[in-house]
Order: sequence, then C-alpha cells, then structure tokens
Amino acid sequence: MTDALDYYQPPQSDALGLLRMSATASGITEIAFVMEKDAAPRPNEITERARQQLDEYFAGERRDFDLPLAPRGTDFQQRVWEALATIPFGETRNYAEIAEQLRCKGGQRAVGAANGKNPIAIVVPCHRVIGSDGQLTGYAGGIGRKQWLLAHEAGEIPFQLA
Repeated sequence: MTDALDYYQPPQSDALGLLRMSATASGITEIAFVMEKDAAPRPNEITERARQQLDEYFAGERRDFDLPLAPRGTDFQQRVWEALATIPFGETRNYAEIAEQLRCKGGQRAVGAANGKNPIAIVVPCHRVIGSDGQLTGYAGGIGRKQWLLAHEAGEIPFQLA
C-alpha cells in the first residue's frame, strides 16, 4: 500500500471547511484543516475508513474512532496524543490534568506544546483540551472550529463560523 492522500468535506462545510487526510500502510498520519485541495487524491482503505467514521461522527452516530493511527512525533508528543485519545466524547480536560495523567507534574506547557502539534484533528481530540480556568485556548484549526466541535459533542445546535 502506497502513501494515501484524500480530502473530506464535513457536512457542515461552511462551519468547518475542508480536511486533508494522509495515511501510510501503518495508519493515519494526518487529518488537518486546509483551505483547498493541494494535490490529487490517492485514497486507500484507511482513508476510506476514516471518511466513513467521520461521516458517522458528524451525523451524531459515532463517539469513538476505530482507526489505525501513525502520527509522527517525539516520544513525549506520542504520549500526550495517546492521553488525548482517552478524553471521552463530550467531555473536556485541562492541560494540568493531562500532565498529571502522564505523571509530568508541572508539565502543562509541555502538554500544551504537544497538543498544538497534534497532526490528527478530531480523531485525536485535542479540541477537548481547555485552559485551567475553563476558557477555550488555542487550536490549530482555529478557536471557532474548536467551539463548533465542542458544541457538536455537547448536542448543541451548530452555528456558523464568522
């Protein structure tokens, strides 16, 4: 299986825009928000499964993803991303809680940095991490998308992004 590249347009396309999905034979390496298609799609079985599971997620039929993941990052980043994957649908955690889960007391900033480098949006739910004061903090896809995803998971009526 050669490296795959595909695009996914969430049903709420005005709110979220376009997602680019990349995968190797080992699993998904990237799901990222992009402005436009920048290469010809080369889907494979894994990107097709991701497309189906994203459809189910946005339809409110899926809360957990079952996809092989192969993100590229340091050992610490990998540990953070694995911890993010344990945050239940519709719940949030703060950076200090993730650091504590990783037995990295005082490591909120390191967790925040790793969170910001998460290459697999939505499936590895970095949007579920908020500040200690309950405020939404940075999101690589933009705060508006983070708000939308959290509202979607809370069962609130989705809104249009400005």
